[in-house]
Amino acid sequence: SDSSKYEGEFKDGKKNGQGTYIYSNGDKYIGKWKDGKQSGQGIYINSDSSKYEGEFKDGKKNGQGTHIYSNGDKYIGKWKDGKEQGIGTYIYSNGKKFEGEWDDGKYIGQGTFMTRDGAQYIGKWKDGKQNGQGTMTLPDGSKYVGEFKDGKYNGQGTLTYPNGDRYIGEWKDNNPFKCKFKKKLFGFSF
Repeated sequence: SDSSKYEGEFKDGKKNGQGTYIYSNGDKYIGKWKDGKQSGQGIYINSDSSKYEGEFKDGKKNGQGTHIYSNGDKYIGKWKDGKEQGIGTYIYSNGKKFEGEWDDGKYIGQGTFMTRDGAQYIGKWKDGKQNGQGTMTLPDGSKYVGEFKDGKYNGQGTLTYPNGDRYIGEWKDNNPFKCKFKKKLFGFSF
């Protein structure tokens, strides 16, 4: 039997206006309805305690909204058809953070990723991985400026260590491929 329950406004026999719907699985929606579908501002609380607060259209997350996941992760930003789309910030429960562009729930375009230990990447993304031009700063102070592919140093780039030593040239899968090593001694590079 369907134990779902709706309390709220109707129009022409359909949920319309303000209303609360409790689903048979324990999920709950409190907010605006149009033609029987969630539409406008609302709060959706899942039975696993994750929660979305924001805009809906045709029964899906659409527009500006915040989703707090059951594991403590949090996304604040734009949505389209139930997925992260446009500009948004994802804060992981372990301290990592991504700010930037999203498409179909993945990092894409320009974005910044930071870890709790101080590593930071600023640059281009594709399918959730670093792809294109970017800058990676590591917790020890090392800095790579150059091209990335599939989340790794690939193409032309320069890795500079905190002591000033540098690898300059072509990289392949995070390794110097055709690079020159320049050692910094007494303030000069050799």
